[in-house]
Amino acid sequence: MTYLVDSHCHLTGLSLNSKAADSIEQIIKRANLCNVSHFLNVSCTNAEFKKGMELLGSYDNIYHAVGIHPLNLDEEPNFSEEELEKNLLSSDKVIALGETGLDYFYSEETKDAQIESFAKQLQVALKVKKPLVIHARCAHKDTVALLKSENARDVGGVIHCFTDSVQMARECLDLGFYISFTGISTFKASDNVREVIKYVPLDRMLVETDCPYLAPIPVRGIENEPAFVRYTLDFIAKFKNVSEDYLASVTSENFENLYNLKLKDITVSDVEVSDYKLDAILRKPFSK
Repeated sequence: MTYLVDSHCHLTGLSLNSKAADSIEQIIKRANLCNVSHFLNVSCTNAEFKKGMELLGSYDNIYHAVGIHPLNLDEEPNFSEEELEKNLLSSDKVIALGETGLDYFYSEETKDAQIESFAKQLQVALKVKKPLVIHARCAHKDTVALLKSENARDVGGVIHCFTDSVQMARECLDLGFYISFTGISTFKASDNVREVIKYVPLDRMLVETDCPYLAPIPVRGIENEPAFVRYTLDFIAKFKNVSEDYLASVTSENFENLYNLKLKDITVSDVEVSDYKLDAILRKPFSK
């Protein structure tokens, strides 16, 4: 079976009252019927992580990450490293520390606090030996510098929703990190992202929704959800001149290698779900 993994989504951020579905169960089944089999649910605070585990902990095909996002520092300004460590070790399904990193686009005024928080979290990741999920926006120099100074290479990770330069991608790849792409890659104005996609080798690439944000063309403008990662995959496969089947297979293998796990077969029940915005991907086999 060819898997397709949504390697970064915020399932607790979904409104769950759209035309698409009214429950997490429906969201997951809609994704499964589009050949999206596994998910990494990413939390941006310790509080959000607890909510996610309560809501999603029973799903065998949903993994979890927890960190303090640079734009959520006001929610947990003095977060406990001990609490973060405890959450990271609370279950085998918690496979990464993140989302953490730096964002100078939206909050350059908190730069010093972001750097301090990021450095602390890098140290926690090394202590618990968990890979990192990195958010980096308009912070190329400081992000790479901290990854180097805090020995992040020892645990590895991914730069998610990559929108920076080929040069930054090169430096992160040299540190052993993966690069992940969202629906932004499909946007007309995103030539810079496509230049990075052209550069990044397939064996170091992941795909993601970052839902509920950044829905790809042709569903841009509505709430994103895991099923829609199929549109992003199809676009990148055509852009890289490979089959959808191959790109799904290699990105899922990359996910396994990054997080040191083996994805298990899932059973997709024959359930009725809304086909809203799924017309091109619902029950569509991967092209060979």
